[in-house]
Amino acid sequence: METQVKAIRIEQHGGPDVLKLATIDVPAPQKNEVTIRQKAVGLNFIDIYFRTGLYPHPLPHGLGFEASGIVEAVGENVRHLKVGDRVAYGQSPIGAYAEAHNVPAERVVKIPRGVSFEDAAALMLKGLTVQYLFRQTYRLQGGETILFHAAAGGVGLIACQWARALGVKLIGTVSTPEKAALAKANGAWEVIDYSRENVAERVLELTDGRKVPVVYDGVGKDTWSTSLDCLEPRGLMVSFGNASGPVEGVNLGVLAAKGSLFVTRPKLGDHVTTHEKMQSASDELFGLVTKKKIRIAIGQRFALEDAGAAQEALAARKTTGATILTLE
Repeated sequence: METQVKAIRIEQHGGPDVLKLATIDVPAPQKNEVTIRQKAVGLNFIDIYFRTGLYPHPLPHGLGFEASGIVEAVGENVRHLKVGDRVAYGQSPIGAYAEAHNVPAERVVKIPRGVSFEDAAALMLKGLTVQYLFRQTYRLQGGETILFHAAAGGVGLIACQWARALGVKLIGTVSTPEKAALAKANGAWEVIDYSRENVAERVLELTDGRKVPVVYDGVGKDTWSTSLDCLEPRGLMVSFGNASGPVEGVNLGVLAAKGSLFVTRPKLGDHVTTHEKMQSASDELFGLVTKKKIRIAIGQRFALEDAGAAQEALAARKTTGATILTLE
């Protein structure tokens, strides 16, 4: 049985004003799907990429990939979920900015006690991003010194805490003294204010001339060259986002010149390809949350109809920590 719900839709690419609140039909869940009545929705830079058309998708469409809520209906073949379960997801079909959403059951995990709907919505995509970066792309063992750009952002603050829990020295880059203090408070070992300091020179000082074995860079174009300059020979450049625009026109010869460097451009979906892998990564994340090793900082809350203003704040770097839409 289909239900009618409020949802954000776009009919053309453009600025935040193209986001419109509409009434849509949510059909009964298909085989291997569940319908989730949503409590909170997470905002991420990828949502802006789809709004502007940087990441193409047939129009019209909804936005968003991450939310939490309660299972309202269960399709055929679904065994690990039932109506009434508290759940979250971070890798759904596009359209999470809605009161209800149909999601493939293999993308959905149960939320343990002690983790709120708001925390889960703010955590799934960002927290699982840190999980795959730190535990799969370059598996940190403890004791390493690493560089992480945008350390006071939604992903960055989780990374700071996770690094501290692992015994890893995270050097974070930020743009203001306030963000520097926030990153330090969340577990960054050292912080570099790139508006006042030369990042590569400071990394050299902090590591006694050794540089770092891995750089995690979700900023993209603006930090590409600097990131390579911070890597030790045969170090790994992990370029996982394009907040400042995509990295283009890469000269591979630069990697040789700077010490036989490695580069990867990973994404979450390739690291949680089955429900078992998704559940395992989520269990590690939620385990750190329930042990209070990771506390999610939700800096901004917006109503569903204010999604445009929420994206505007995110794009203008006016946010700290996570931003969510609340549906309670």
